[in-house]
Amino acid sequence: MPPTLASLVHHSALKLTVRAGEDRLDVPVRWAHVSELADPVPYMEGGELLLITALKLDAEDPEAMRRYVKRLVGAGVVGLGFAVGVNYDEIPKALVDAAEEEGLPLLEVPRRTPFLAISKAVSAAIAADQYRAVTAGFAAQRELTKQALNAGPEGLLGALATQVDGWAALYDASGAVVATAPEWAGRRAGRLTADVERLRERSAPASSVVGGPDNEDRVELHSLGTGRRPRAALAVGTAAALGTAERYAVHSAIALLTLTTERSRSLHAAEQRVGAAVLRMLLAGEPDHARAVAGDLYGGLLDAPFRMIVAESASGTAARAHTEADADALGEIVEAVESAAARAGEAVLVVPEGERLVVLAADGGAAVAACAAYAAALEAGRAVPEQAAGDEAELVVGLSAPVGPIAAAAAYKQAEQALSVARRRGRVLVEHEQLATGSVLPLLADDAVKAFADGLLRALHEHDATGRGDLVASLRAWLSRHGQWDAAAADLGVHRHTLRYRMRRVEEILGRSLDDPDVRMELWLALKATSPE
Repeated sequence: MPPTLASLVHHSALKLTVRAGEDRLDVPVRWAHVSELADPVPYMEGGELLLITALKLDAEDPEAMRRYVKRLVGAGVVGLGFAVGVNYDEIPKALVDAAEEEGLPLLEVPRRTPFLAISKAVSAAIAADQYRAVTAGFAAQRELTKQALNAGPEGLLGALATQVDGWAALYDASGAVVATAPEWAGRRAGRLTADVERLRERSAPASSVVGGPDNEDRVELHSLGTGRRPRAALAVGTAAALGTAERYAVHSAIALLTLTTERSRSLHAAEQRVGAAVLRMLLAGEPDHARAVAGDLYGGLLDAPFRMIVAESASGTAARAHTEADADALGEIVEAVESAAARAGEAVLVVPEGERLVVLAADGGAAVAACAAYAAALEAGRAVPEQAAGDEAELVVGLSAPVGPIAAAAAYKQAEQALSVARRRGRVLVEHEQLATGSVLPLLADDAVKAFADGLLRALHEHDATGRGDLVASLRAWLSRHGQWDAAAADLGVHRHTLRYRMRRVEEILGRSLDDPDVRMELWLALKATSPE
């Protein structure tokens, strides 16, 4: 504890006597300052014990003393020490009354006690308090380090909560609560997710102080991580502001949690190289070699059905240079996928490929679900990534069907196909299974397909525009009836010989034979592309 007026009064060598403000002696003293100025306020910072002999004061003037004491109280002076036997044999009643009126502690300093002795006592007490705080901080750091090594983040949070006499919580990159200490703090930590999200939007390192839920406590939030975007956050809840020792403990916890949650650049780069090698082997049809290289790092992922995810920015790889906004878009989906996998204890393989991202994740697992949820949020406009000025970065994602290691190359092709469809349709995410179980007709909405269809059928439409026959409708009816003349003619309400004549005209105008199945297929798709009904 820092020195207080009470500790100075009880100091046996100082022999101080309280003459006013006895009920306010527990206030901390930041410094002892000597000033004989009539108005020392401009030189006060607050928290001082002011020592005077009243050399330039009319200490017997009640009105002057009231003004003097009021100014001192307004400046934050916590006590007034008056040396007797120098200019006054005793403290004038006017000063005593003024001090009593304003509630300012007034201490009588005997002549044999020099002001220097009081200053030394205050300085020694402050130094001793700081030493105790530093010592306690180092002890806390040792304990926190021990817990971090032996029990991980959970043990570290428990030690931190004990050190600050409060509670602590760890949040992952997505803002979800990872661990709390004590356990009862989980509900409080969960109600601070909005504050954590606001903190994550700021560049690291960042911190903020918020009132706890229902004003139950004071909560400090600190970002964790060395990158531009925080990878995690720490919340520390206490009943009052942190002291020096508690502050040391919090700073130590931040450093240790950063080490446990933020992998070193070299380790992260090494893991990415291993992941890239595993992916190349899978795509080359060498699953056994891929398992051998993956080892325990990704081995479990290759023993069960997985899905391949391919993601890139909506701006495309060829349209423009890779921008910071694109990197943020890819980085955010990586955070969502990796955080979900970490919480579920799943293995996930993430491989950056230039401006593209490839992910292998367990089928039906948390990582795939997080990817789909993130894409759905983007679709709904609820979680658009940070954008650089002038950029409109957004993701397109393709998701393969579930496969095993032998079919990894097929899964990669499926994911690419789904991504291509997502880009054409203006979607964030498309699953390959949706394409396989749906209809091919939505794919005909592509502008290139429509242009081809218009060109193929243009001569028939121009013929019909002259009023010399209804070749387009006749062709549609004949194709829809698989070349059955009587059924198609009945649909049109014409004689079958009329329909035969019209189909010969179609062949003449297009210069193609309707006996060719490829021609019939192209004409049918062209009709569907230009008029789906």
